[in-house]
Amino acid sequence: MSSNKVLIITYYWPPAGGPGVQRWLKFVKYLPDFGVEPIVYIPENPSYPLIDEKLLSEVSDATVILKNKIFEPYALASFLSKNKTKKLGAGIITQKKKQSFIEKTMLWIRGNVFIPDARVFWVKPSVKYLKKYIQENNIETIITTGPPHSLHLIGLDLKKQLNVNWIADFRDPWTTIGYHKELKLSNWASAKHKALEKEVMNTCDTILVTSPTTKTEFESITNKPIEVITNGYDVEKIERKSLDENFTLAHIGSFLSERNPQILWESLSELIQENEAFAKHFKLKLIGAVSKEVLQSISEFQLDNFVQNLGYVSHEEALVHQRSSQVLLLIEIDSEDTKCIIPGKLFEYMVSERPILAIGPKNSDFENIIKQTNTGVFYQYNEKNELKNQILDYFNQYLDKCLKVNAVGLQQFSRKSLTEKLVGVLRQKG
Repeated sequence: MSSNKVLIITYYWPPAGGPGVQRWLKFVKYLPDFGVEPIVYIPENPSYPLIDEKLLSEVSDATVILKNKIFEPYALASFLSKNKTKKLGAGIITQKKKQSFIEKTMLWIRGNVFIPDARVFWVKPSVKYLKKYIQENNIETIITTGPPHSLHLIGLDLKKQLNVNWIADFRDPWTTIGYHKELKLSNWASAKHKALEKEVMNTCDTILVTSPTTKTEFESITNKPIEVITNGYDVEKIERKSLDENFTLAHIGSFLSERNPQILWESLSELIQENEAFAKHFKLKLIGAVSKEVLQSISEFQLDNFVQNLGYVSHEEALVHQRSSQVLLLIEIDSEDTKCIIPGKLFEYMVSERPILAIGPKNSDFENIIKQTNTGVFYQYNEKNELKNQILDYFNQYLDKCLKVNAVGLQQFSRKSLTEKLVGVLRQKG
């Protein structure tokens, strides 16, 4: 058997946009540097909520890509409401405001019929296709990455039938992720999700997770080895642009309803009223999908005139904004369930040489990373006065033309360093 080949089973792949695609796109980019040949298995006709054609240029021509058709229930459902279906497919289901009958019905189906998710119809055809490929090409190791967690069921069946070395990569948790509670699960469906999660974790050979808190959580379910390999940043050639003339606070990425930081809007509103210079120079840049509830809150605090709402942009363009904005906002939902979430954009923020202003729950994993690397500041949702003072401090540094950060220890989070760590995991079984 050949130990230098690895089969990666992933749903998200260019031209998919958004954060889900970045992790394995970058691992695949660097694996050949360590003598590992990646073979990537993806759906032939996926239903991606976000598209970024520019990411296709990052896939090496030397990468072996396998494709197989997938049945996507969301494509069928789209005749009901394209917009609502797209949001559901994107996982934007944390909105607590009134839901329509269609939304409630689709959410119920998503949680109780499609277990673990709507890509479950890809499992059987994938196992049939990959079993033959693995045997014919002497593949020794397979990696499944979720969500969607249906992909782990592909790994489960292949492990049972071929006894290959199987690594299950969890970019997010399964049953403990915040939106899982919103799926209106019946007792039967909830038990089914947990049983599948337990079987996957106890059948695979190694588990990969992206945060220490997730590792601790999973250790209560399985005794299998669990490795923490966070997401990271890549060394990308981005055209150097000068800093924004205004004092810009930029939020890059999806701004969901539950990430609606009232303390931030209140602080900004007060600073505008109290400080003429602040009102003159301040701008709020929103880059990515922004929920109606967040926009309503911004309006309620009379911040509309200070907002630049740019919508979704390519990853390349997002990197330019990260490096030209004065301060970068990182907001996480105020919940126990989100302490384990380390947003992928954190690492790109960290190498942008701009200060990070983060708000999230106490003892968050990403709070520790920000503090360790000296890349910004972190506040809890009950620290409004401290947050306001920090924004004013950053503003005064901006006026003095000395607003910058002095980051330390970033190299460990480079995509190449993280790939080297992954190769170490691969070779433990090699």
